[in-house]
Amino acid sequence: QVQLVESGGGLVQPGGSLRLSCGASSRIFSFYAMRWYRQAPGKQRELVASITSGGSTNYADSVKGRFTISRDNVKNTVYLQMNTLKPEDTAVYYCNVETPVRGYWGQGTQVTVSS
Repeated sequence: QVQLVESGGGLVQPGGSLRLSCGASSRIFSFYAMRWYRQAPGKQRELVASITSGGSTNYADSVKGRFTISRDNVKNTVYLQMNTLKPEDTAVYYCNVETPVRGYWGQGTQVTVSS
């Protein structure tokens, strides 16, 4: 069974940093773009950042300059470095990959930014 497993969430004060990781159970993920989404309570899930298999990246305007997505295709892992966190970054963060057959989602990791 192919799986994505996120980790690294937690409680952090405004201005702090966290690094999320998403490990994939299959090497096939190295061939596809991977994405981080987030969903805050009462809001729709939104795309935060994406990275192609070749390493090209895109970010939501709300996180540009603060978040960095990266990947390690040897470890089948994608990362989201989050700096200068704000209370509005509070959400459950999910990683995602879309293959020609189907999409895969992790279980999510909670990020709470609060003093």
